[in-house]
Amino acid sequence: MTKTLVVYLMAMPDTPALAQAAVEAGADVVELGFPFSDPLADGPVIRRAGERALAAGMRTARCLEVLAETRSRVGVPLIPMTYSSIFDAYGWERLESDARAAGATSLIVADLPSDVRPELRRVQLVAPTSTDARLKLAADSTDGWLYLVTVTGTTGARAELAPSLAPLAQRVRAITGVPLYAGFGISTPEHARAAAELVDGIVVGSAAVAAAESGPAELSALVASLRAGLDAAG
Repeated sequence: MTKTLVVYLMAMPDTPALAQAAVEAGADVVELGFPFSDPLADGPVIRRAGERALAAGMRTARCLEVLAETRSRVGVPLIPMTYSSIFDAYGWERLESDARAAGATSLIVADLPSDVRPELRRVQLVAPTSTDARLKLAADSTDGWLYLVTVTGTTGARAELAPSLAPLAQRVRAITGVPLYAGFGISTPEHARAAAELVDGIVVGSAAVAAAESGPAELSALVASLRAGLDAAG
């Protein structure tokens, strides 16, 4: 069974071209980061990318334009990822409506608990610290797939695949049959292959953002290598 490769990119003027390059190299889903000034879940690479985006004027309305531009170039699912404060400032119903009108397939709100604003259809996140009750709540309400945060901490490339992923995946598998995608710390083909033995897909953020800073060719090379790692496990 083919494993899903999700690539995260920060919303910037050049993101549509980068997303197209990523998809052509093998990405199945693109997460689009809407920058926030205090991104608690993000490590240094994505935090710096968010700061650059804000300095470049990437406010929510401009991010929505980038989303629409990206949708015009790619046919894969596009998922804006941001924080509750962005929704508070823009308006919850308005942002959901405008994002979907611009081409969003779903949404991720990194700091929004599963039982808060259940009317907002979104991909839910769970972590090794989540109780079984929280896992079930997230699984029952998630939109399409469940995002497994492999570490207790922020995003960022790491040397080894987190040892907490296997027990977390096992716990969630016992509760639900929805697809499980793992993220946080996955950055190499070896990580991809190891994770694919445990879950249905992977999310690559910091490594993709770092590669994207060097342009489409560098990002394409990373995505192709990750795709090869996933396919080797498949």
